[in-house]
This record gives sequence, structure tokens and C-alpha cells, in this order.
Amino acid sequence: MKLTMRLGERSYDIILKRGALHNLGLLANLNRRVLIVTDSGVPAEYAEIVRAQCREGHIETVPQGEGSKCLKVYEKLLCRMLELGFDRGDLVVAVGGGVVGDLAGFVAATYMRGVDFINCPTTTLSQIDSSIGGKVAVDLGAAKNIVGAFWQPRLVVVDPDTLSTLPRRHFINGLAEAVKMSLTSDAELFEMFEKLDVDAEIETIIYRSLLIKKQVVEKDETEKGMRAILNLGHTLGHGIEAVKGITGRRTNGLYHGECVALGLLPMIEDRQLAKRVRAVYRKLGLPARVAYNKEKVWAYMLHDKKFRDGRITVVKVPGLGCWRLDKLDADGLNAILMGK
Repeated sequence: MKLTMRLGERSYDIILKRGALHNLGLLANLNRRVLIVTDSGVPAEYAEIVRAQCREGHIETVPQGEGSKCLKVYEKLLCRMLELGFDRGDLVVAVGGGVVGDLAGFVAATYMRGVDFINCPTTTLSQIDSSIGGKVAVDLGAAKNIVGAFWQPRLVVVDPDTLSTLPRRHFINGLAEAVKMSLTSDAELFEMFEKLDVDAEIETIIYRSLLIKKQVVEKDETEKGMRAILNLGHTLGHGIEAVKGITGRRTNGLYHGECVALGLLPMIEDRQLAKRVRAVYRKLGLPARVAYNKEKVWAYMLHDKKFRDGRITVVKVPGLGCWRLDKLDADGLNAILMGK
């Protein structure tokens, strides 16, 4: 299956096919220097598959986890490209999940004011969501994605075969983003989660999720308006992630998709729909209720980059397939957090 992100001169193809990683050299020009960025949690064979197709491929493996999305690792990758003599005609390829895609994409966006970037997502979450759209970034302190750019890839290659090596919890974690998109934009996709076997339908789930995001990004590439609907659950979710997220020091926390799943529940205004969503969570194995320090989450949310002039836009879901953007001040956001 193929989709095309239509953004004028920044347009690119999104290839969704089993085994596609082995054919990257037929899909893109690898006859140049290629920096292949991956992380320690991704099977090494995936990056090696890409390198074997390159004229001159260099693999850089960063530590697994959100901690690698930092200025220190970003600088290290830039210095490596400079050391190897990369120029504006060369290429950065991400092989991994959302952290690798965000980091490698930001490196590509800023090295010599921009070089080509290809994203090869290997997790459910990145295949469904983060691999397309052009948002690339690193974190600064506790502020997530606060230093970044819009830099569209030249190509996205989604190979569902790479999901076979994911632990079950990682696989399910990514599905939270697909549930999120179904709530605002695709009632039939949501009903698939209710009625069908997600493992048997994973390619369709990925395709329909990518189609939703593609259509939104084409209408609002740099998030001036409706692209904000893709942030459903993220304002509260990022706050929960900052407090309860899994780090190198703590392994009993929550993954990004799990935090988004929790963060979107208070945004659903239809009680019956909220009940259905919780039932889907139980079926998938996503959390529907977790205890966390609301004061700490609140303090984090006040530093969300989406706050402008003391207000933030949040996405509400009045009914399945419907959405509304509300601007809230700090007190309004606090009321949602406190369940008022």
C-alpha cells in the first residue's frame, strides 16, 4: 500500500508493505553518505539491513529511551556527520521508534541548514503516528519537544514485519494513538477496536491511522489550526508522562501511548462513549485509571509549549467522529485535571 503526503515541493510517499525495509535501496537514493540512527532497544539487524544497501552507511546507536532526545546526543550526531565529511547532498535515515525519528529528523533538519531524511519506523506508535507529518525535536530539561522544527522526510517506509520483535506491551502502547485518531475522525476504525482482532487487522489499522494524519497535515502542515486535533490527550498525557513515565532509573512507570490513553479520557464529553473507550482499553490492555500526583502534573502542564498568552487549546470529543477545539486558561485546565 502507498500513500502520498501532498505538500507541494515537500511531498513524499509513505510505503506500507511487509519486507519493505529490505527494498529501501530500490525506493530511495542510497548512493551517498548515509547516517543511520537507531537505538539500543531496536534489533541491530534492522539498521544492518539498511547499511547493506548503502554505498557508504554509518550506523550510530543511541541509548534506548526518551533520555536520548537531548541536546547532548543531538550534538554528538552532528559532530559525527561533520567528522565523516557529510555534505548537503547526503542523507539521514531513522531506524526505530518515535525517539529515534524525532532525534534523527532534527539532526537532518539542522545539519548544514537541512539534508534529506528518511524515516523507517519499527514500533507500532511510530508506524501509526510519529513517522509522518514533519515534526522533529529534542527535549530541553523536563520540557518535551521544546526545541525542534518542521522538517518533512523524503520518504517513509513502514514495514509491519518489524513489529514482530516488539514486546506485547510496546505493541499495544502504540495502538493508543490509533484509538485517539479514531475518536475524532474514523468511527469505523474505533468499531474495529471494539469488534475485531487487532493483530489480524494491524495493517488496516496502520493504514487508516496514517490516512487520517496525512489528511490533517495536508490541510495544516505547521499546526495553525486543525492539526491540533492530533494532540487529543497529549496536554494531560505529557504531564502524566513527566511524572509517571518510564526512565532509565524507573521501570514501573508508563509509556507515551499509555499516558495519551489516560489523558484523552477527560476530554470525552459523551459518557456512553467514554464507557466504550474504557472497554476498548480493557480489551487491549491499556490503563484506564492510574494514581498520580496531580500537583506535579499540573506544574508540568503549565510549561506546555502550546500555552500562548495564558491560554492553551485542548481537543474535546463531544461524540464519536466529532471534535471541538477549546481555549482554556490555567484554571480551566486545572478543572479538567481535578475532574470538576
